[in-house]
Amino acid sequence: MKQKISSFVVLSLISYLMGVQVGLGQKKSNSADGLRYIDPTIGNVAPLLNSNRPVVHLPNQMVRIYPKRQDHLDMQITDFPMLSQNVITPQMIFAIKPYSGALADTGWYRRLTYDHDFETIHPWYYSVRLTDDNTLTEFTPGARTGIYRFTFPAGVKKHLLLSHYYANGKYDFQNGNAIVGTEAVNDGIHEQKGMAYLYGIFTGKPQTGKRDGEKDWGRYTVTGTQEKPKKVPGERAYASYSESDSPTVEFRYGVSFISVEQAKKNLEAELTGVSFDQQKAKAQAAWAKTIGRIQVEGGTEAQKRSFYTALYRCYARMFDMTEDGKYYSGYDKTVHTDKRPFYNDDYTWGNYLALHPLRCILDPDREADMLESYVRMYKESGWMPEYPKPYGDRPGMFGFKSCVMFLDAYRKGIRNFDAKTALEGMLKNAEQATMLPSRNGPKGALEDFYYAKGYYPALRPGETETDPFASQKRGQKRSAVAITLGNSYDSWALSELAKELGNQPVAQKFAPYAQNYKNLYYPKTGFFMPKDAQGNWIEIDPKFDGGHAGLDYYNENNGWNYRWNVQQDIKGLTELMGGPDKVEQNLDQLFREGADRPKPVFWEKFPDQTGLIGQFAMGNQVTFFIPYLFNYTHAPWKTQKYTRLLLDTWFQDNIFGVPGDEDAGSMNSFVVFSAMGFYPTTPGIPRYSITSPLFTKISVALPNGKTFTVVARNNSRINKYIQSATLNGKPLTSLSFTHDELMQGGTLVLDMGEKTDKKWAILY
Repeated sequence: MKQKISSFVVLSLISYLMGVQVGLGQKKSNSADGLRYIDPTIGNVAPLLNSNRPVVHLPNQMVRIYPKRQDHLDMQITDFPMLSQNVITPQMIFAIKPYSGALADTGWYRRLTYDHDFETIHPWYYSVRLTDDNTLTEFTPGARTGIYRFTFPAGVKKHLLLSHYYANGKYDFQNGNAIVGTEAVNDGIHEQKGMAYLYGIFTGKPQTGKRDGEKDWGRYTVTGTQEKPKKVPGERAYASYSESDSPTVEFRYGVSFISVEQAKKNLEAELTGVSFDQQKAKAQAAWAKTIGRIQVEGGTEAQKRSFYTALYRCYARMFDMTEDGKYYSGYDKTVHTDKRPFYNDDYTWGNYLALHPLRCILDPDREADMLESYVRMYKESGWMPEYPKPYGDRPGMFGFKSCVMFLDAYRKGIRNFDAKTALEGMLKNAEQATMLPSRNGPKGALEDFYYAKGYYPALRPGETETDPFASQKRGQKRSAVAITLGNSYDSWALSELAKELGNQPVAQKFAPYAQNYKNLYYPKTGFFMPKDAQGNWIEIDPKFDGGHAGLDYYNENNGWNYRWNVQQDIKGLTELMGGPDKVEQNLDQLFREGADRPKPVFWEKFPDQTGLIGQFAMGNQVTFFIPYLFNYTHAPWKTQKYTRLLLDTWFQDNIFGVPGDEDAGSMNSFVVFSAMGFYPTTPGIPRYSITSPLFTKISVALPNGKTFTVVARNNSRINKYIQSATLNGKPLTSLSFTHDELMQGGTLVLDMGEKTDKKWAILY
């Protein structure tokens, strides 16, 4: 495949000509160096399911946009949004697109052709030349605003066409060149329903108007993985310019979840007197400050591109929903006044593993604000959310991983949130909410059974569902083994936080439930296996049985990966398996075990289980901590081996460079940690497990003004094994250090070499 000459290559060449040293001997990076390595197109083509989008936005802010297309290989763009509710699957609000020539309905429904070599994407700036009309489209973001700039060929009629993504949207013009809009969001797939608002200004004095949008114009839109004709929903609007008008026109806008008036205030507060290029420079500076917190030396250009792009992706979630000291809550459908930021949009099941722990290091104050936002959502809705979205909690995976997030932050000294009320919400979820995946609601008979018997009961293959609530969600099943394992971790976190807060009754009540995972360990097979309601084992093939995505018993992954889903009690899991040597053997086999069937057959059933090495699936969140379990055996060098292999294999710097559904930060936070040489194996235990870093030196500027540095002497592709380690000059006997030691600053020195015979103390 012919490789395009991108702006990043040009920047690299310019840097070289200016005398910047590259490669292993490079000087210490600065923030601008980090920025030039970010390529939002990395991972834009998914292995099977959701692609990673080239999102343009400010760190953790509301306006996040990307061109509406299926993925990088979709050769047409449908339109450009003003706001994206989700940065994985297209859930967009308000659309705009350019059109030249005589105004016609075809302008709204046609898709736009483009050439990738004329597309530039940075976190702070997007541009593309549309080939049919030879029109340059540019965008730069604010926090709650954006500016689109369109440059048409000289001497043509020019039009900016606005439409909606949902039915019943409205547009109205004010004062000639201003437009107000409402979007009636009704997203049944994600259970999101509410209003969004727009206030925008066109440059110059265009002719404006509206057209009905309910007729089926046959416009093509991109939904999921298919393109299909669809109505142009809601009212359509246009702003038209004559042949003699300037070829360059702008649309400046503010968005709001509160009101049109607030959208106008957002626009005025952020963009009054600010030009496109000034806003672009401000956005770039914001990213330079954020990305510059971590600086690296050594490694390859490709590794830097993958690393800094991964770091950029860690700032898409959560986003600040506060508008001028107010925020709309989808949890009680009310506008609240609060000086503290209100954050939204999170997937706890994937993000508790590494994204929230990474933020505990880089931005603990923001992490506290996010956790307090969870507390407010609980107060406003009566339930602690798990997949919070702008219009309420989206039913997510399974378990209550917000429990782990609260415990992890609390034990890392982040206390600026209402921990007592958080515990109250966690307790309510544990005692009163359903555990079933992709459902929200009160508990039922299955939860009562779980707490009475210590495991979630499973159905035998082909057995008809008997629970009325479990049968309501089409396509979802009980996930009985996954729920039992997940709730064991959640109960541990709830018990441990209650203990921290001095609530001994709750701590004592839930501590035994943390051991429930043992009830499904089947010594005959060495796997976690399902039991029926009578307590009898259901003999299945843990590699392939369980229906689509293994949902009868597991969830998105098979039993080979759920075999390790006990990171809160690694010592207990080790004892079940027969000791550290047996754990090592089982881990080895995980990375060696084949599918025993053709790949299309395997992936038809397990489309989420991608990025395979053996049966280990890098492409799904269940597995992230597993390579670090070798540090709990007599062979920690294998952690170093496999984390290097995983980064080199599945996170390359190209459009295929992310091995699965990244969920806006979850997978890339694994990359950031692992590339730096350490990882939070068990969120809730404030300790990091050490592995082989990609770079010879990593410097992390901590928010307390101190710096934590990792130095890997003699590091290379061959010299990837740790021979000795010191922290602030003190020799380490085990490959770990605490969060407090990290936040105090200092230097971790790793002496690297080829040998794999170094003996380290086992971590527990």
